[in-house]
Amino acid sequence: MVKSLEKLVEEFAYHVQAQNEEIFKGDARTGNKHAKKALAAFMQLRSHGDVGRDALTVLFSHPRMDVRVMAAVFLLRHRTAEAKAVLKEAAKGQGLVPFGASEALKRWEEGTWALDLADDEAGQSGKPRPAPPTKRSRPSTERAATDRQSASKRDKPSS
Repeated sequence: MVKSLEKLVEEFAYHVQAQNEEIFKGDARTGNKHAKKALAAFMQLRSHGDVGRDALTVLFSHPRMDVRVMAAVFLLRHRTAEAKAVLKEAAKGQGLVPFGASEALKRWEEGTWALDLADDEAGQSGKPRPAPPTKRSRPSTERAATDRQSASKRDKPSS
């Protein structure tokens, strides 16, 4: 059964709240489980294209700052002006959520933000993406033997 967009938005908001509550209690493991579920809800919304992304914009006015910020973080590419406004407002405060908002803005300005790439950037344009390097295909990072220094008792100056 396909979940409605509203239900997915509710799941996203619930799991963002639960993640932060668990982290503030010191339970990162449970917090991470909720983070994965929030991400899964977003990915399901994203599977509906821009209609699914647009559904998440209702959270820009959510009563909880953490939910507003997380929705804005995921929608930076799709709804840039609105998302940046939410993040800038949140970044004025103090604490973990405002810090996260300011970091998201920094990553956006640097060009390193990549949570919800456009479909063509995400490899869905029909073009195959190169496979990431495997451990075996990575070059060895060992220094050459000539660069190594060997120390023995004979190399030490005599006293």
